[in-house]
Amino acid sequence: MNIFQKPTDFSYTLTKFLTHYLAGLCNFSDNTIRSYRDTFKLLLTFCNEEIGISAESLTFNDVTPELIEKFLNWLKTKRGSSISTCNQRLAAIHAFFRYAQYEHPELAVRCQQILFLKFAKVAQKEVRYLSIDGIKILLDSPDIHTAKGRRELAILSLLYDSAARVQEIVDLKVGDVRLISPATVRLTGKGKKSRTVPLLKGNVQILSAYMNDQQHYLTTKDSYLFFNHSHQKMTRAGVGYILKKNVDAARQSHPDLIPKQVTPHCLRHSKAMHLLQGGVNLIYIRDFLGHVDVKTTQIYARADVTLKRKAIEAANVVETPQPLRSWTDDDDLMRWLVNLGKF
Repeated sequence: MNIFQKPTDFSYTLTKFLTHYLAGLCNFSDNTIRSYRDTFKLLLTFCNEEIGISAESLTFNDVTPELIEKFLNWLKTKRGSSISTCNQRLAAIHAFFRYAQYEHPELAVRCQQILFLKFAKVAQKEVRYLSIDGIKILLDSPDIHTAKGRRELAILSLLYDSAARVQEIVDLKVGDVRLISPATVRLTGKGKKSRTVPLLKGNVQILSAYMNDQQHYLTTKDSYLFFNHSHQKMTRAGVGYILKKNVDAARQSHPDLIPKQVTPHCLRHSKAMHLLQGGVNLIYIRDFLGHVDVKTTQIYARADVTLKRKAIEAANVVETPQPLRSWTDDDDLMRWLVNLGKF
């Protein structure tokens, strides 16, 4: 490509969207921006390989609703993307064209045509969570007689106790934790929005023991609270490894309490369900989880109703009565009625 070639309207707007709008004005998290960027990397790859339009030649005139539909179909058929993933890609495209219509009012019709593309319906997933007994068994798995075990317990107990997302855990810094009364932890979630949640006494003791072990590395308020063996910031994969290791150990002793698949998000779901079952108001749970809309939190209420219905059905001792026979099936009655007219 000639470095002096004038950028297309599409490339210029996309660059502003990713570098200025998302990061600067919207203050989106790095993970969200990376997801949006990956969507457009795939779109440019599709246009180049399947349509024959290179990235430097692509314009808004080329990006039609039909092209976006073909792109989504390509994701499903050629790349094996799930419906949820395709919907995430479409959401990123919607966000871009919602932005573009204000940057280029003359393209408003084209932008709105793409905004009218609907998301595919996804079957509602079951909320997976552990029972309170299951959580106790899991938190009993780390060997607290070693510094390594105390570190694992600190991560797992904080995941559950604060109902944090895994990214919120790995982003935690020493200054985010307050261990004196009232003990709290400040979590920074989606959109870099922060919320402060209380810490229970047991978790305070666990975190205190861990931080005492690692005091040589937790030297400033800006030090990351959790780190790997290389003393680098803990990764999401690292947390997943620690969870899987202890889940496998817990399942060996109590297979009835530990399901086959347990993810870090299951601990967040578990805390939410336990709060709900303990009678905590849904609005408080919304704030505790950092949800923007209480509608998102209502999935736990629906899951709880489903669970209660299954429990009631399982405890039901009243048998469903057999359907009554029709009176026309009674041969004796029918003969009597036929003969009645002969008298």
